[in-house]
Amino acid sequence: MSFIYTNVLFLMLIPALLLMFLLISKRNNFEQYFSKEALDKLSVSNQYFSKKARNITLFISLIFMIIALARPVTNEKEQRVKQELNTLLVAIDVSKSMLATDLYPNRLDFATKKLLSIIENSKDTAIAVILFAKSSFILSPLTEDFHSLKILVENLDTGANFDNGTNIYSTLEVTNKLLKNSANKNLLLLTDGGDKKDFEKEIDFAKENKINVYTIALASKEGSAIKLQDGNFLTNKNGDIVTLSVNENIKKLALSTNGGYINYSINNSDINAILNDILKTSKKENIQSKKYKTYTELFYYPLAIGIFLLLLAFSSLPKIRFSRNKSNSLFLVLFVSLFLTNDTYASIFDFQTIEQANADYKAKEYQNATKEYSKLSSSKEQQYNLANSLYKENKYKEAIEKYKNIKSEDRNLNFNKLHNIGNAYAKSNDLQNAKKSYEEALKIKNDKQTQENLDTVNKALEKKEKKKKDQKGQKKNKEKKQEKKKKEDKKQEKSNDSKENKKNKKENKKKDAEKKEHKEKKKSDQKINKKEMSDKEENRWLKQLEKKKANSLLKKIESSQEDDSINPW
Repeated sequence: MSFIYTNVLFLMLIPALLLMFLLISKRNNFEQYFSKEALDKLSVSNQYFSKKARNITLFISLIFMIIALARPVTNEKEQRVKQELNTLLVAIDVSKSMLATDLYPNRLDFATKKLLSIIENSKDTAIAVILFAKSSFILSPLTEDFHSLKILVENLDTGANFDNGTNIYSTLEVTNKLLKNSANKNLLLLTDGGDKKDFEKEIDFAKENKINVYTIALASKEGSAIKLQDGNFLTNKNGDIVTLSVNENIKKLALSTNGGYINYSINNSDINAILNDILKTSKKENIQSKKYKTYTELFYYPLAIGIFLLLLAFSSLPKIRFSRNKSNSLFLVLFVSLFLTNDTYASIFDFQTIEQANADYKAKEYQNATKEYSKLSSSKEQQYNLANSLYKENKYKEAIEKYKNIKSEDRNLNFNKLHNIGNAYAKSNDLQNAKKSYEEALKIKNDKQTQENLDTVNKALEKKEKKKKDQKGQKKNKEKKQEKKKKEDKKQEKSNDSKENKKNKKENKKKDAEKKEHKEKKKSDQKINKKEMSDKEENRWLKQLEKKKANSLLKKIESSQEDDSINPW
C-alpha cells in the first residue's frame, strides 16, 4: 500500500497531535471555582463516555480522515497508451478565380465551409491546412486540436489580396515538408483546377515523394464571372469579362497519384467519400504515446471508520442526575448553565435592567430608558420597547429602523409595530409611507384609532396635492403674462423702426451677404485641396495594403517551381 499525497500525512498529523494535547491537558474552568464534590452534584453525566474518552474518540476519527485525505492506494501499475492516427493536409485555392459566384456565395467561401465540415467529420486524423495561389501559405501545421483549428479557419480573412495564379506544385512541396515524418502523405485540394492543362511535373513530384492527391472540384461546368471586392467583374486584356469553369485536367493529377477526384456536392457526400477512401487505403501510424498510472483506491475504508467514530462520539445523549429534592437540583443545573455562555451570564442582571428601563419610561425620562433598553439582550420585546423609547425621544428615523428589524409571528405585535411606524412616518412628514403603514396595519386588525390616523393622513395628502396644482396654475398664468408682454414689446419696437433704419438694415444685409459669399468661396477652395490630398492619401494606403499579401498568421513558403501563368486570376 502507498499514499498519493504523502505530504498530507506530515502537514496535518502534526497540528492534529498538538490539538489533542491541548484538549486533554486543558483544565475545566469550573474546577477553579467549585470543589470536586460540588461539581459531581452539579454536572451533567454521560452514561456512555467520559470527557477524555470522547476526546480520544474524536482524535482517532480525525486521524482516519487525514489518512483518507492522503489517498491510500494499492496495485499501482503504469500503462502506456499509443495513439494511432492518419495524416491529412488540406489545401484551399485562394486565387482570384475562386471569387466566381457559381457556388454560393462564391467558390472560396464554399471551400471554407467544406474545410470546416472536413474538420468536424474527421476521425482518428491529424490535419494540417495551407492556402495557395501563386505561392503557398501555412495556416496550421499538423494538429489534433480541432477546436483551435476551427477558430483559425472561421477567422480566416478570405478577402486578403493574394498573388494571381494557381501553383499546385508549391502545395506538393509544402505537403512533402509538413508530412516528411509521416508514412502516408495525403493531400486534399479544394480548388476549381486553375487554368493549367499539363500537370506532368506535379504528377512526377507526387509519385517520387509518395504523395496521394485527392481533389474536390469546386466549380460548375457552365462557369461564372469573377466579381471583385470593388463590385466590378474581372476582365482580360481585351476588356472582356472573364468566365471561368471547372478545369477537369486536374483529374489526371488525382488519378495518377493513388488519390481520388470528385465533383462538389451541396451535402457532405463528397467529403465522406474522400475521408472513407483515406481510412481504407492509409495505414494508421503512432503519432504519440502517453503513460497512465492505474491503482485501486482505498480511501473510503479509513473515511468510513472516521465518520463512524465521529457519529459515535456525538451519539450519546446526556442524562441529568436528579437528587431527592428535585427543585434544588433544577436550580443548581440552571445556575451552572448561566455560567456556560456569556449571553446567559449577562441575563442574570436583565431583570434589574428591565425594571429600571420601565421606570424611566414611565417617568418620561426617555433618554435614560433608551440606554437601559439598549443594555438588554436582543429579543423582539427588547427591540419593540427600544423603538418606543426612541419614538418618544423624537428620533423617528432610528425608531422606524428598530420597528422594521422586529420579526415575529405575533399578530398583535405586528399590528402595533405597523401602527407605530405609521405614526413615526407621519411625525417625519413622510405622508406616503405613513399611509402605507396604516393600510398594512388595518389589514391585520380593524382598529378605530388607526383608521382615524389614516383618514387624517389622506386629508393632508389631498391638501398637499391641491396646493401643488394651485402653484402650477399660478406659475402658468405668470408665464402667459410674460409671453404676452414680450409680444407687445416686440410689436412696439417694430412700429418704432424708421425708414432710415430699414435702409441701414438693407445695406447691412447686403454687406453680410457679400461677406458670406466670400467665405463660402474660400471654404470651397479649401475643400477641393483637402479632397485632392485625401485622395492621394487613400491611394498611398491602398498601395500599402496591396503589398500586404496575407494575414499575419500565415507563413509564406517560397516554391522552387514558379507559376508561369500570365492571366490575372
